[in-house]
Amino acid sequence: MERFQLEEQTWALVVAGMLVSAAAVLFFLSSPNRQQVVPMYTAHQHNAMMGDRTMTPALQSKLLADKKESEFNHHLAGLFVFVAGVFSLFQDNLTKRWAVLKYGWPMSFLLLGLFLLVWSDTELWPFGHKEWLRTLQTNPEVLQHKIFALLLLGLGLIEWQRARGVLRAAWSGWVYPAVVVGGSILVLFHHHEAGMQGPDHMEVMSRIQWQHVSYAITGLSLGFVKALAETEVKSRRVLTKVWPLLMMVLGILLMGYRE
Repeated sequence: MERFQLEEQTWALVVAGMLVSAAAVLFFLSSPNRQQVVPMYTAHQHNAMMGDRTMTPALQSKLLADKKESEFNHHLAGLFVFVAGVFSLFQDNLTKRWAVLKYGWPMSFLLLGLFLLVWSDTELWPFGHKEWLRTLQTNPEVLQHKIFALLLLGLGLIEWQRARGVLRAAWSGWVYPAVVVGGSILVLFHHHEAGMQGPDHMEVMSRIQWQHVSYAITGLSLGFVKALAETEVKSRRVLTKVWPLLMMVLGILLMGYRE
């Protein structure tokens, strides 16, 4: 009976955490200041960027190229996250056959972090003509991409060391939940210029915003469940299966991104 009560309390905490995460995100979106600022901001950016320019074939081509690059970045990120979730979910079975696969999901994060750091913004050197330092100072979107990259690289390195058995400190198990929760909150403030141009820019920005909200809700839920899985709760075995599934859901959402 006591064990059943503990299981019930654990799942109550999981559900409560997910509800609180969703409520926090919805509260953020429904706040009067945000409702006023976002439309005015996007409209202002659209007018500032477009000005008196007409939608020439050259401009259309650039917008299409930017759209394809942004969607590709999200889709590839989703693939890495999904694969990391698969490795995590089936880790016990996989490592019995191939011990090296214990590094599978840390490697997924390392590769994703490396991609975001180097290839996510092709306007930067060596692919483009823009300088790194100046762009990081003036372009919030690029800066946020690089912050996400550093978070992923740091997380991947720590999980790699944990997989090796070298890092066994209790705090190392809390890095993943902390990074996921922090990254999910950052997503809510992610600056995105790709949809700010064109005749349907308001519709595109709204779609982009709500997609990022879905990432934030899933990420917050993932971080909360992973944190519980690091504690000595009775449902730990179940929770260790739930958080990889949430990571796979996040990967699928990212792979479905469109502008």
